[in-house]
Amino acid sequence: MMTFHYLVDQLVNGLILSSMYALVAIGFSMIYGILRLINFAHGDILTTGLASLAGLGLPFPLVLLIVLIAGAAVGMLIERTTFWPMRGSPQVTGFIASLAVSIILENLAIMILSAQPRTFRIPAYLNTLLNFGPVSIRVIDLMIVVLAIILMIALASFVRFTKVGIAMRATAENYDVARLMGININRMIMLALAIGSALATVADLMWGGEYGQISPLMGVLPGLKAFVAAVIGGVGSISGAVLGGYILGMAEVLFVDLLPPALSGYRNAFVFGALIVVLLVLPNGLLGRNTETRA
Repeated sequence: MMTFHYLVDQLVNGLILSSMYALVAIGFSMIYGILRLINFAHGDILTTGLASLAGLGLPFPLVLLIVLIAGAAVGMLIERTTFWPMRGSPQVTGFIASLAVSIILENLAIMILSAQPRTFRIPAYLNTLLNFGPVSIRVIDLMIVVLAIILMIALASFVRFTKVGIAMRATAENYDVARLMGININRMIMLALAIGSALATVADLMWGGEYGQISPLMGVLPGLKAFVAAVIGGVGSISGAVLGGYILGMAEVLFVDLLPPALSGYRNAFVFGALIVVLLVLPNGLLGRNTETRA
């Protein structure tokens, strides 16, 4: 029989999973909002192995800073080498290119990390248990939720209140008008890739800390699920990506834990089934809106 304590534990697990989905989904939405391109390589940025820096004995805040900077650099490199030369090409060209980048990242990760999963070690204090009434939670779990919320609030504030953020929104709205207003379109696109990739590598760090291992293909399935979350919320909407991430993460955990054990193996089918339902009922997602197709 399910107890209140068990239900609270599962809600906490759902909150942790949702926070990681939301961070990756934001990157999908930012890139689509400006480029009108689904970057299928976005989830594979989690496979870059940057989380393995935590095993070098560096202070964890320093590891987080390095991961943010390195992730942004990876995003800018992908934009300069792949998407920039194809600017103005048909959308299908960008889709194919992003798939190629995805395969390259996966194989590079296999070459660097080897094909076998590796143990992910975090400082001992991050495994300390904290008690909040009936709930016991590790410091790393609490950090994942709090850090995700801080990063999402910081990003929302940046996009809404800063000149650069307003320029990014203008670019997402209309290239030609933004260019006439003196906005450097190429710089805004590169910045969107950098921010989205940085958030994805932070999710990489969170994933390794939560599950205790990293592997070359660790980002494939989470990346696809984060894409589903972005679609549920409305691709192109940052707030929609956050909402979709939390809805999907909570629903996935509750699907596994509240339904009979015989159905728990179908959690991935549930996730992608939810995508089909959303596309049938709300083609633009919960917070999405119709946009013109950009050549």
